[in-house]
Amino acid sequence: MIKKHSLKLAMLLSLAMVSMIALSSCRSGVNGEIYIYCYGDYYDQEIIEEFEDETGIGVVQDSYDTAEELYTLLSNSNTSYDCICTSDYMIGKMIEEGMLSEIDFENVPAIKNIDPLIMEKSNEFDPGNKYSVPYQIGVAGIAYNKKMVGNTVIDSWDDLWNPKFKDQIVMPDSVRDAMMIGLMKNGYSLNTTNEAEIAKAAADLTEQKPLVYKYANDAARDLLADGSAAVGVIWNGEYQYTTDLNDDVEFIVPKEGTEFFIDSWAIPKNVANKEGAEAWLNFLCKKKVALTNFDYLYYTTPNLAAKNALDEDILNDESIFPTDETLKRCYSLKTLDSDTMAIYSKYWKKVKAK
Repeated sequence: MIKKHSLKLAMLLSLAMVSMIALSSCRSGVNGEIYIYCYGDYYDQEIIEEFEDETGIGVVQDSYDTAEELYTLLSNSNTSYDCICTSDYMIGKMIEEGMLSEIDFENVPAIKNIDPLIMEKSNEFDPGNKYSVPYQIGVAGIAYNKKMVGNTVIDSWDDLWNPKFKDQIVMPDSVRDAMMIGLMKNGYSLNTTNEAEIAKAAADLTEQKPLVYKYANDAARDLLADGSAAVGVIWNGEYQYTTDLNDDVEFIVPKEGTEFFIDSWAIPKNVANKEGAEAWLNFLCKKKVALTNFDYLYYTTPNLAAKNALDEDILNDESIFPTDETLKRCYSLKTLDSDTMAIYSKYWKKVKAK
């Protein structure tokens, strides 16, 4: 999702892949290594050294772009990771398919720092909160360059179909996130199982395609920051990075509503170092570590201890901490059955192919 310091990250990940080969025989015991798999650049690299110094556990890092990529790798290969970070709906899918290990929360006492309201929401995709630990929260919205859009009011998903912005629109390169926009634009649920509604959303996305400058995930914020695009879909946590580079960029949650996510950490079924993985989960829940990651990401933190330590002006920034009124218009992606996902994939392929 987030891509700060991408060159530095690429170098680190290259080293991590080399390390993964060299250290593959050293997986046992708490003071061995843990292999983690996470969205790209989704935590401050400084915490890795801090964790290693504090626990004596080495960390080998690998990253991916979309939750579907993670699922495909873990379900179709013998690849082993000790801890993964992914989105709420994918956590739910992996629980249903028996792909995750129950967490021994006696080894994660810092879970007490997570907001009980967020734990309640997490319960919707992880019944009993047995398999996951909330990490970051966010909402999707439209970022736009005030100078480039001129007097055009941006407040709706419909604005991404405005021919005025031909070759200046950035859309998500992800089946669920892109289809969410087409669905909510038409007043449909982002979790619909109705093929006619999915087909209508895909038809609208196909109609929009000639206006799209690029389909992008992590790179969307950079394209908005450097003026390559006038409008685009990003997550609220990416807005701070974008506006730091270009203060002409604004962020809104469309009036029709949007996608809300909880990204969480979990432990795969074939974990090799479960105690080490649980030590990592506990470490991430600590107030100091959560504050470090908040300062790096600017996503809505579910860590109440960290949130209570923030300045009032940050807490009042609606792009970081959406209001209750905004959250009422936000909905989480749900785990869909394989037949329904096949329908989504079929129509998304048609959109991308034309």
